[in-house]
Amino acid sequence: SPPGRSCVCLVQTSRGSRVCRRPRSRSCSPLLLLRAEDTVQSQLHHSECQRAKSSLRLGVGCPVLDLLLRGGLPVGAITELSGESGAGKTQLGLQLCLSVQYPPEHGGLSSGALYICTEDPFPIRRLQQLIAGQSVLRSDVPSSLISALCFSDHIYIEHTADLESLKVCLSRRAPLLLARGLVRLVVVDSVAALFRCEFQADDWLERNKQLLIFSSMLHHLSQEFDTPVLCINQVTDVFSHSANSLGPSSSSVCPALGLAWANRVMVRLMMLRLQGTASRGDQHSTLRRLEVVFAPHLAREGRDVTVWREGVCGFVLPK
Repeated sequence: SPPGRSCVCLVQTSRGSRVCRRPRSRSCSPLLLLRAEDTVQSQLHHSECQRAKSSLRLGVGCPVLDLLLRGGLPVGAITELSGESGAGKTQLGLQLCLSVQYPPEHGGLSSGALYICTEDPFPIRRLQQLIAGQSVLRSDVPSSLISALCFSDHIYIEHTADLESLKVCLSRRAPLLLARGLVRLVVVDSVAALFRCEFQADDWLERNKQLLIFSSMLHHLSQEFDTPVLCINQVTDVFSHSANSLGPSSSSVCPALGLAWANRVMVRLMMLRLQGTASRGDQHSTLRRLEVVFAPHLAREGRDVTVWREGVCGFVLPK
C-alpha cells in the first residue's frame, strides 16, 4: 500500500464507540469493527452511573410508574423507550412533556419541553386531551396550580425530515432553548425512523458513524444542561433469545439500531402490548406493560399499564 494512506475504523469498546483512523497495512481491512465482549450494562460511563444515582428525576405523573423508575427519568442522561406501533410510546412522551412543567415537589422541573418529530405529525389533538385530563391524572396536585400552568405554551415542536435537519436542530435550536431555560426535556420521536430510511443494510459503517455523532450530540445536551433526553425507538423481530438479549426475555421483539445505539443509552425501557383489556366507566384500554430492560440503578422488572383519556397509568387489580 502507498505510504501515508489510512483506513477508517469503527471501534466499540467498554467505553462506547469511536471512529478513528489507523495506518493501512496489507492485513488491514478498510472496514474494521472491533466488538467488546462486555455486557451492555458494563459499557455505561461511570459519570452516567453517578448521575443515575442522583436524586433529581422527571416524574411520569403516575405513582405506580414513578415507583418502578425510582422517581422517573434521570436528568443528564439518555432514556430510550421502545415498543411496537400502538404500544403507547408517544403518549408517554407527551405525558412527560406536561409533567416537566410542574415544580420539583410534584415531580417536574419547572420548565418546558422540546418535542422533535422525525416520522409522524405531532399529535396535537391527543395533547389537548391530555391537558384537559390533568386534574384527573394529577389528583396529587392542587387544582389551582394545574389551572395556572399554560401547558401548550411551553412545548416547542420541531419536524425534521432527514438526518441533516435533525443535527441542525440538536446543534442550534435545542441548545438555544436549553440555555434560556425554556425547556428541560428533549424528546426525539422516533430515533430509528431516519436511520432506517437513509441507510441500506450494507451501509452499516456509515450508519453507525452517524449514530455515534447523533448520540454524542444528545449526550452533550443532556449533560451540559442537566436535562433528561427521551428517545422513542422502533423495534425489530427476534427469533431467539440469549443471555445478552437487548430486550425483555418475554418479548419477541427488540429495540432497533442494534448494539451501536444500545451502548449509548443509559436507561432502556420497552412498552409491550398484552392480550387483556381493562375497563373503567365508558373507557376501555388494551393492557400494556412497561418493562425496564436495563439501567444501572433499576431492577429488571415491569408494571402493567393502561392508557386512559387523561394519560398513561399503572394498572393495579382491584382487591
